[in-house]
Amino acid sequence: MTIDHLWAVSTLIFAPFIGSFIGLLTLRLPAGRPWALSRSACDACGRTLGVVDLIPLLSFLVLRGRCRTCHAAIPPRYLLLEGGCLLIALWSALTQTGVMVPVTAILGWGLLLIAIIDAEHLWLPDRLTLPLGLVGALLTVGFANASPWTPLLGAAAGFCGLAAIAWLYKRVRGFDGMGGGDPRLLGAIGAWVGWQGLPSVLIWACVAGLSVAASKAIVRRRLAPGQELPFGAFLAIGAWLTWLWGPLHVLIRDGLA
Repeated sequence: MTIDHLWAVSTLIFAPFIGSFIGLLTLRLPAGRPWALSRSACDACGRTLGVVDLIPLLSFLVLRGRCRTCHAAIPPRYLLLEGGCLLIALWSALTQTGVMVPVTAILGWGLLLIAIIDAEHLWLPDRLTLPLGLVGALLTVGFANASPWTPLLGAAAGFCGLAAIAWLYKRVRGFDGMGGGDPRLLGAIGAWVGWQGLPSVLIWACVAGLSVAASKAIVRRRLAPGQELPFGAFLAIGAWLTWLWGPLHVLIRDGLA
């Protein structure tokens, strides 16, 4: 097994465990519950979970999605997120080589966590977005051969650009058009894709948002006045596609060449 294969295999092995941890965070962070040093326990009976309960994917399937003690249902999000993180790792392994496989998977896992919390709670906590940007700066400079200025310029352009749009919207319309966490998330994304990739992130995000709004209209569930869409989740989609495929103007140029 070569070192490149080792990076890929290791990423695939760790992926379901990351998914289990993400599932825990999506439940405990919004509720303000401790997550760093606390033992996992059944929410229904309070029993501390053992090793047999915590094997990603396998435990849920063997236990048929229920606690061994009280038979209460285990939230299916754990199974879905463990499988989702495994798919992100597989996608990374199929599109990247060497150390870029785990680097890409780390971005995907971080974006997945942020997207779920924003989709469910319309909340983009700084404790998630800011570390995402810092990790992006370190990894892109350390492993993606980016100049030290690239993540800094990308972060500044992402934050300032979206913050300016939000300010202008409020000046014109008289009310906020986006959450305060969206500029910070785009700044964190800019640390990964650089300033050149930010227009593509926004285009993909708008396409995703319009697709959701159109889908709701098709099934006659139009957005109610004042109802908000999780733009952070759409930014996460745009960041992932831009990281994998590159800026749209480069794709178009290469397609026409």
